Amino acid sequence: MKAIITVVGPDRVGIIAEVCTLLAEMKISVVEISQTIMEDTFTMIMLVKSTEGAPAFDEIQHRLAAKGEEMQLAIRIQREDIFSAMHTI
Repeated sequence: MKAIITVVGPDRVGIIAEVCTLLAEMKISVVEISQTIMEDTFTMIMLVKSTEGAPAFDEIQHRLAAKGEEMQLAIRIQREDIFSAMHTI
């Protein structure tokens, strides 16, 4: 399964490292990543792919949301096909 993850919130050191560590623990590979700082707000979008042994999508979604709360960030995940359909004119 491929999915899009977005991360938005106050900028600080270590955001990418913490999110990527969680993804690695869940056996999810980062395919592409783009991040920028808009004033003091960190924004990141990632294309990820689950590998063998990765948890179900609902579990991934739950763990990312919990990590977001812990880090005071909005972390969302959508399946790539749904994300693409929503952003196609």
